[in-house]
Amino acid sequence: MEQTVKIYTIPTCSDCSYAKRYFTENEIPYTDLNCAEDPRYPEEVWNLTGKQIVPTIVIGDKVFVGFAENLSEISELLNKA
Repeated sequence: MEQTVKIYTIPTCSDCSYAKRYFTENEIPYTDLNCAEDPRYPEEVWNLTGKQIVPTIVIGDKVFVGFAENLSEISELLNKA
């Protein structure tokens, strides 16, 4: 079963861009939830993490705050899917 991937981002975030590029290059479908465009998204990030940090990445029922520092765990999780 394919994992659902959601990424909470803002346009000026380099780690967000890196995450989106990683998913695109690896042909992993994701939903980009731009926190600058929809005021509901920062609230969702807060409810998920207790923080307002992007990128926040949700894969299935796992939540990751930040991309680069979580890359190995994210890759492992997606390779098991």
